Amino acid sequence: MLKISDLVKRYEDDKLALDNINLEVKKGNIYVLLGANGAGKSTTINLICGFITPTSGSILIDDIDAVKEPLKAHNKIAYVSENVKLYENLTGYQNLNFFSKLGGKKLQKNELENVLRDIGLQDEFIHKPVETYSKGMRQKAGIAIAIVKDAEFILLDEPFSGLDPKAAHDFQKLLMELKEKGKAIFMSTHDIFRAKELADHIGIMKDGELVLSRDAKELIYEDLEKMYIDYMEGNY
Repeated sequence: MLKISDLVKRYEDDKLALDNINLEVKKGNIYVLLGANGAGKSTTINLICGFITPTSGSILIDDIDAVKEPLKAHNKIAYVSENVKLYENLTGYQNLNFFSKLGGKKLQKNELENVLRDIGLQDEFIHKPVETYSKGMRQKAGIAIAIVKDAEFILLDEPFSGLDPKAAHDFQKLLMELKEKGKAIFMSTHDIFRAKELADHIGIMKDGELVLSRDAKELIYEDLEKMYIDYMEGNY
């Protein structure tokens, strides 16, 4: 679903943000990218989304060149940021209705309500303003928009940040359901526990370099937390 080859991002001040990144995400798989703040995780996601352009290298989304054909590639993508941007004065249902129409989807009221129920939003909040939502509810609403768009590839930037244990558990369950439906998911996070629970493939990024990229099954008997710290401290 996603293939990144020799990706480099250098800013005008000559700061090297990404250095020769290569990775792949397959359909029905979750790729989890770990790294400290400033490691290059968000830059990678911004490049995939087309918010910024690479200095060199290629990004293929379902064999579409995302650099040369960003609008075509964007049709395959749903992006859920750390702080999901929704219209605060609108209800969850109204937000979903607006974004579904924006994406060219015409769904009935009951269909939209059922999507919100399916992602775990309580009935009493479906028609309440988003300004009353917790962060976990906002994340679920962001996923609901991705579901309505029927995006094949979902990008998540720090989705577990600020969630309480129950909300994080519910959100993890939702991601596993999307994976089982064949969605490709690329997620950046600091949460090593969730990475071990969710990932089919794990990457560790440091100073713009992908210092580790391994199948999660290869790491099942490894102490991922110790491995991560060792990479951060330069012990590898």
